[in-house]
Amino acid sequence: MIDLFSKENSYKIIETMSEGLMLINSSGRILYINKALEEMLQYTKEELIGKKCDILECDSCFGAKQKGKGKFCGLFQSGEVRALKCAFRRKDGSLVSVFKNAAILRDDAGNILAGVENLTDMSAIEEKDRVISFLKRHLHHEEGFQGLIGNTPMMRKLFDLTRSAAQSDSPAIIYGESGTGKELIASALHRLSSRRDKPYIKVNCAALNENLLESELFGHARGAFTGAQSDRVGRFEAADGGVIFLDEIGDMPPPLQTKLLRVLQEQEIERVGDHQPIPINVRIISATNKNLQKLIKEGLFREDLYYRIGVIPICTPSLRERKEDIPLLVETFIERTSLKTGKEIHGVSRETMELLVRYNWPGNVRELINVIEYAYVLCPGGLILPDHLPSHFAGHPKILNIPQVKSRINKAENERQRLLQALKAADGNKSEAARILGISRVTLWKRLKKHQIEINHTIDV
Repeated sequence: MIDLFSKENSYKIIETMSEGLMLINSSGRILYINKALEEMLQYTKEELIGKKCDILECDSCFGAKQKGKGKFCGLFQSGEVRALKCAFRRKDGSLVSVFKNAAILRDDAGNILAGVENLTDMSAIEEKDRVISFLKRHLHHEEGFQGLIGNTPMMRKLFDLTRSAAQSDSPAIIYGESGTGKELIASALHRLSSRRDKPYIKVNCAALNENLLESELFGHARGAFTGAQSDRVGRFEAADGGVIFLDEIGDMPPPLQTKLLRVLQEQEIERVGDHQPIPINVRIISATNKNLQKLIKEGLFREDLYYRIGVIPICTPSLRERKEDIPLLVETFIERTSLKTGKEIHGVSRETMELLVRYNWPGNVRELINVIEYAYVLCPGGLILPDHLPSHFAGHPKILNIPQVKSRINKAENERQRLLQALKAADGNKSEAARILGISRVTLWKRLKKHQIEINHTIDV
C-alpha cells in the first residue's frame, strides 16, 4: 500500500502549497519555511532558517512585544491562532498582509515538537477591496457630472453651463421641478469654484416662518427679542468668503426679499436688533420650483430682486424631458444599491423598462431612486419584474390599457389609430398623450400633422 504521508510525500505536499508555511520552536527560532513563503517574503530558506522570527517584524506577534532576554513565542502560550490578520516585513522592507492560522505540533507522548504557522497572502484581496472602495466612492461620477447622471444633449449642456457658471461670482438661480437635482447643481457651483475651500451654507426658505428665517439668515443681537440672550451669527456671516444656497427662494416672505436685495446691492448685512452694518463676501445661489414671473405679477415677489438673483439662470430638466436617460439612471441606481447591500440584481426586464420609460415621473429622479429601492427590496434576485414595482405602476390604466391595433391595415393607419387612442386616453392633452406613447411632444406634433389629426377628432374614437 502506498504511504501518501511518508516523509518524502509530505515534503512535496508542503512545497507545492500555495499558502506559506513556517515551523518555529518555543523561543521563536525558525526551523523551516516552504517555497510559497519564500516567494511571499522574498527570503530564501537559507536566509531565514535558524533566525529568530522577529526578523519578520510581525505586527501582532506576542513575542515581539516582550522585553528582555527571556522572550518566548506567544503561540506556545495561547496554544493556537485562528484567522488573525497581520503584516510581515519582506526582505525589501515592504509589508505584506496575511491571514495567519497557527497550532502546536506534539509527539505521541504530548511533548512539544514545534509550532506551525499557515500564512495566506491577502495582497490581491486587499487590492480588490481598494478597487471596490474606489468604485463606490466614484460611481456617481460615471456617465455623469458631480452626482448628476445623464448623457442626453440637454444634460451635457447643463454640465457645460454649470462648469462655466462656477468660474463666476455673479448670483445664479437654478430653476427646476422637485427632484431634478437643483441642490446638486448648487453644490457643484461651489465645488468647482475658487471658493471651494470656503464655507457652503444651505438655507431652505420654505422651512421657517418669517421671523425665524430672518434670524437664521441675518443673525441677531442680544436682547433683540424674547429669548435672545446672546449675540448670534447668521447664515450670511457664517458663509463669509464662500457660498450661500437659498433653496425655495420663491417662498421667501416679501419683507425679507427687501433685506436680501440690500445684501446684493451693498454686500453687507445687519443683525436683527442691531443697526451696525457687517460687510460680507458671499456668492448667492438660489433655487426654486416656482414661476417667479407669475409671482411678480401676483405681487408676491420683487421684480428688482428677480433680476438681481438671476444674473446666471440655470434650468434643470425634468425626467420626462430626458427619458432617454432612464435606462442609464436605472442601471446606475441598481449598481449603487448592489454595492451597498451586496444583493445581486442584474437589471430590469424589458417589460419593466417599458413601464419606467412610459411613466410620467412627477417626482423626477428622486422618485425614480425611490422606485428602484422599493423594487430592490421585493426582487429576490436576477431581474426586476413589473410585479416588483409599486402598485401605481402595475395598475396605471394609461400605461397598460391602451389596446394594440390588431387589424391588418397598413402601417400608416395602424400608427394613426394608436395616436387617436392615446389622445382619447389623455382627454385630448397632447403632453399626456406623448407620455403614454413614450415619445416627445415634438414627435407627437409631427405625427399628428402627418396624419392630419385634429384634437376635436378624438372625441368620437
